[in-house]
Amino acid sequence: MNNHNFLMENNARHMWHPMAHPAESLISPPRIITSSHGVRITDIDGHTTVDAVGGLWNVNLGYSCDAVKQAITDQLNDLPYYSTFRGASNDKVIELSFMLKDFFADDGLSRAFFTSGGSDSVEICLRLARQYHKLRGEAGRVKFLSLKKGYHGTHTGGASVNGNANFRTPYEPLLPGCFQIPAPYTYRNPFNESDPERLADLCLRALDDEIAFQGPQTIAAFIMEPILGAGGVIPPHKSFMPGVRDLCSQYGILLIADEVITGFGRTGSWTGSRHWHVQPDLMSTAKAITTGYFPFGCTMISDAIADVFEQDPSSDGMIGSGYTYSGHPVGAAAAVACLKETLRLNVPENAATRGQQLFDGLTALSHKHDLIGDVRGGHGLMCGLELVSDRENKTPASKEQVERIQSIAYREGAMVRVSGANILMSPPLIISSTEIDIILAALDSAFTET
Repeated sequence: MNNHNFLMENNARHMWHPMAHPAESLISPPRIITSSHGVRITDIDGHTTVDAVGGLWNVNLGYSCDAVKQAITDQLNDLPYYSTFRGASNDKVIELSFMLKDFFADDGLSRAFFTSGGSDSVEICLRLARQYHKLRGEAGRVKFLSLKKGYHGTHTGGASVNGNANFRTPYEPLLPGCFQIPAPYTYRNPFNESDPERLADLCLRALDDEIAFQGPQTIAAFIMEPILGAGGVIPPHKSFMPGVRDLCSQYGILLIADEVITGFGRTGSWTGSRHWHVQPDLMSTAKAITTGYFPFGCTMISDAIADVFEQDPSSDGMIGSGYTYSGHPVGAAAAVACLKETLRLNVPENAATRGQQLFDGLTALSHKHDLIGDVRGGHGLMCGLELVSDRENKTPASKEQVERIQSIAYREGAMVRVSGANILMSPPLIISSTEIDIILAALDSAFTET
């Protein structure tokens, strides 16, 4: 059943793909990836490309990290599974929690709650935020604020704080009490402001106004990505996240940093919060924690939050959340090995250098190709191109144009990701200068032909 003809004939016929229309997948079946090495992937027809997507923002160490693969193999032989629900634990998850305490010390985070992935981690953040306020006698703090264009996963809580209608509208009504403010998105914003610092200030004023309107005593938390990822790679001005931190502290609102994408070195700093010199109260992580080799995630918790739970004498401090695979021993073993390799390789250094190379190359392409309306990046290995059919009016490029760019780039040796009118790139953090050049050359060819 694994032969070429069988796979081609049944591709998308019996499975529905995430973030895709089932009917569209039948008409234009997805590419079938069958092998990988380093930062390259190979499809069923033997065509090899540089993976400029990094799996899905997560394969930070590339596809040939033997240390993580060996750790998974060894753990499957020792203990393939056991629950970490009350009354049980395992050696690997204890070791990992100790390592994470050290890794996130500069972020002010010391406790770990393990999950199965990013959406789970966000959900735990939202739940713990509400529970924290209840334990402190402020049960009225139940609302959540977030950014338009922000992405926080696909669970109902995460979808409720998402700032993209595509992930909300089909599933409404969602969680009540969730409100979004404008994102510091210089290319398109309701203030018609293109200066990043002035826009950051306007967005902070909008947040202050929304807090006053809702009533600070009703708000549990503000959740944000340090750099917006799936919304189009939108880096804020350096003043923005610190400004959010100040407002949250002023009004007793918890700050949740969604670092499912930005954690573990992608921004050129060890975390996105550290990149902006901010300490959040809670942080959602996943993806690169196992370099994508095993589904695993973690919510990190600050000392101040932990103290409220750990010093509560009643049963109200019990964590009534958890997943069958929370603290999975194989995932924990993978994460231990991955974190050791991530530290050994000092991946933020290469992410910063190669990220600047990619950003500069994309900027050069924008001077050459009118289809590129905006180039975003400059903070590690996450970059985005917003495509337009009319630069003056910022008219979004058509779906056909964007998909043609992706298709030609793939043919020319680079897998990039499409999101609306955006081309997104988040290659592995171990990528070389030569491989960045391949991505840029492939895109250049694609824009030239389109």
